[in-house]
Amino acid sequence: MGALKERIASDLKEAMRARDRLRLDTLRSALSGFLYKRTESGRELSDAEELDVVRRLVKQRGDSLAEFEKAGRTDLAEKEQRERELLLAYLPAQRSAADVREIVQSVLAELPAESRNAGSVMKAVMPQLKGQADGNLVRQIVTELLAS
Repeated sequence: MGALKERIASDLKEAMRARDRLRLDTLRSALSGFLYKRTESGRELSDAEELDVVRRLVKQRGDSLAEFEKAGRTDLAEKEQRERELLLAYLPAQRSAADVREIVQSVLAELPAESRNAGSVMKAVMPQLKGQADGNLVRQIVTELLAS
């Protein structure tokens, strides 16, 4: 069992004792995600794969949050936000917007002028930032820098 999965399982037991419904449901969904991914791959998950499962869950919460806010459902949006924050605690620290901006600027400086479009910049930047920055933030910074 990976270290992340063990930590989440331990925190799940703690949430059960504390009767913390939100943490309990959120951590159960993470363990369920691990089980699904393990069943799908037919083998134990690596630490990187466990992190990918949690990242996917964070992204799903973020997408749901945006939809609930758009629909004016603040009650559901708040729940998604809290679940997202709980899951983010299990991921490595994210790069700041300033760090992402520096990386994007260095990639832009290396690319020839005819290759400076959002797709090619994202393609060059994302492998450097995999798991370290939110894709939406990166896209926003790339768009902003290309426009200037």
